[in-house]
Amino acid sequence: MTGDRILVVEDNPLNLKLVRDVLAVLGYDVVAATTGEEGVRLAHECAPDLVLMDLQLPGIDGVEALRRLRRDPVVADVPVVAVTAFAMKGDEERIRNGGCEAYISKPISVMHFLDVVRKHLG
Repeated sequence: MTGDRILVVEDNPLNLKLVRDVLAVLGYDVVAATTGEEGVRLAHECAPDLVLMDLQLPGIDGVEALRRLRRDPVVADVPVVAVTAFAMKGDEERIRNGGCEAYISKPISVMHFLDVVRKHLG
C-alpha cells in the first residue's frame, strides 16, 4: 500500500472507473471529482499528492481549474498531470506551458499511465 492520495478530475464515468480501479488496486488513496469546480474544492480540502486532470470538463474546464489550483497555497506545488483526449499537434506543449507537469492522451495505455503517476509521486 502506498498511501499516496491522488485526486482524479474526470467527468466520463467509464474513464473515471478505469483510472480509479487501476490506482486503487495498487494501494493509492483515490479521491474523485466530476467537474472542475469540484476538483478545485476537493484539492483544497484533501491536499492530494498528485492531481490527474481531464481538460474537457463541465463548468470550468481543466485549464481554468489548474489556474485556480496554482493560486491556492494549499495545493500550488502539487503536480498536475493532464489526462485528455486533446491529441493534436502542439496540444502537449500548450498544456505543459499551462502548468501541467505531464500529459497523457486518451485512450490511456495503463502501463504508460502508471509510469507517469509513479514518476510524479517521486
